[in-house]
Amino acid sequence: MPDIGDFKDVAVIEVFVKPGDTVKLEQSLITVESDKASMEIPSSAAGVVRELKVKLGDTVNIGDLLAILEGTGGAVAPAAAAAAPVPAATAATPAVAAPAAPSAAAVPAHNPTGAPVGLPHASPSVRKFARELGVPLNEVKGSGPKGRITEADVLAFTRSVMAGATQTQAQAAKAPAAPAGGGGSELGLIPWPKVDFTKFGPVERKELSRIKKISGANLLRNAIMIPAVTNHDDADITDLEAFRVATNKENEKSGVKVTMLAFLIKACVAALKKYPEFNSSLDGDALIYKQYFHIGFAADTPNGLVVPVIKDADKKGILQISQEMGELAKKARDGKLTPAEMSGACFTISSLGGIGGRYFTPIINAPEVAILGVCKSTIEPVWDGKAFQPRLMLPLSLTWDHRVIDGAAAARFNVYLGQILGDFRRVLL
Repeated sequence: MPDIGDFKDVAVIEVFVKPGDTVKLEQSLITVESDKASMEIPSSAAGVVRELKVKLGDTVNIGDLLAILEGTGGAVAPAAAAAAPVPAATAATPAVAAPAAPSAAAVPAHNPTGAPVGLPHASPSVRKFARELGVPLNEVKGSGPKGRITEADVLAFTRSVMAGATQTQAQAAKAPAAPAGGGGSELGLIPWPKVDFTKFGPVERKELSRIKKISGANLLRNAIMIPAVTNHDDADITDLEAFRVATNKENEKSGVKVTMLAFLIKACVAALKKYPEFNSSLDGDALIYKQYFHIGFAADTPNGLVVPVIKDADKKGILQISQEMGELAKKARDGKLTPAEMSGACFTISSLGGIGGRYFTPIINAPEVAILGVCKSTIEPVWDGKAFQPRLMLPLSLTWDHRVIDGAAAARFNVYLGQILGDFRRVLL
């Protein structure tokens, strides 16, 4: 198991190979899921699968043995972990290294596919999802293999409670205890409509991708739990766009293309420094003010939306940020992003500038407290005191958590951000 970032006990949710299969170098063996995303784990060697050491429902960590391959002892990827020693008679190459087995005297053998003692059968990400929604897992009936609880089961339980279901309805669900300070009364929503769409015409059913399933559950939680407000404003980027175009002409040979999003990242860092409550997160009744500036940017991929993160953006220049963005965006399109590359963001930018639109209301990416939406810039007539001048205006949509930020602070943040984009020299002040 290679290093996929600061994650432990990630669940195996898919297994692509079986003993006897021939696998190529970098061919996907399994899919694992953390609380951030799911990702395919490639083989670090080529050969025939002699033994498969993991199965559906197992949890794995860096260094765990996934499989033993036979027949190609030398075809090991450079990035793979060091192979564990194997008896010479086997002539096999472990796909990844196995950690030394700890002493486990008097401890019964662990069955990874069975539910932990005293705990419902669910992956770590589902457990975290249920905690965030306040759902008691022991009251949820699992629809997965061996009764495994899925995110869909947690969502179904939540919907049944919100619809006022009785204990005999919707998986015999009971309403979870109301959070401290909450009203406790049910919302009284009617059930989700069940429609036979084939009555009205031909249809085609397509399952959601894993990314959309994961992001959809997070978006639902964030939309329900965060009291969000959105401010709209415009920034004059006429001079900044001219500088961007000139910079790209000067750096044609470098192969690094500077985008407006790179300037937006630097501008947002300056605004976060001036208004630190936007660089915070709620922790119960306290605020955690972050002293680092990691900026996420939404990337559209064939499988759905993902959010790579530019780490320590305050310490990087526009060219370096542009280069990292290009590399991360390519990895996102290829499905190669690691959970570590999508973790730790303080603030997110969702840009539709390359597509169109005027304004929109982006959903905050918890545990962040704000997100900036950006649409396509347009030339507009702007009064300069004497005459109307054609200026390139960039629409900004700032969504913020009203539990942390008030309207006046949000307006000041947007105004200051617009001032920086209008005269980028302000980032030096």
